[in-house]
Amino acid sequence: FEELVINSDKPVVVDFWAEWCGPCRMIGPVIEKMSGDYDGKALIGKVNVDHNPGVSAKFGVRNIPTVLFLKGGEVVDKSVGAVPEAQLKSKLDAIL
Repeated sequence: FEELVINSDKPVVVDFWAEWCGPCRMIGPVIEKMSGDYDGKALIGKVNVDHNPGVSAKFGVRNIPTVLFLKGGEVVDKSVGAVPEAQLKSKLDAIL
C-alpha cells in the first residue's frame, strides 16, 4: 500500500469500504468506472476496512464509505458517504 499510494507520482484515489456497508456498495461501481476513465492519469483503488484496519487508522477513517484523494503522498481532499459520481470526478480533476 505504502509503495503504491504514498510514493505514487500520480494523484491517488482510495475508497475505504466494507462488504456489509450498503452505501459502500452503491459507490463501488462508481469507483470502478472512474478507475477505467482515469487509467494512466490517476491511481484508483479500494481498501476493505475489515481486512486492513491499520491503513484505515493511519488515515483516520472512522466512517465508510470514505474516499481519500492523495497527491504527493498527502491527503488533499476527501469525501464521506455515498456521493454522486460528478462530485468525485470534480475532486479528482482538481488535483490532476
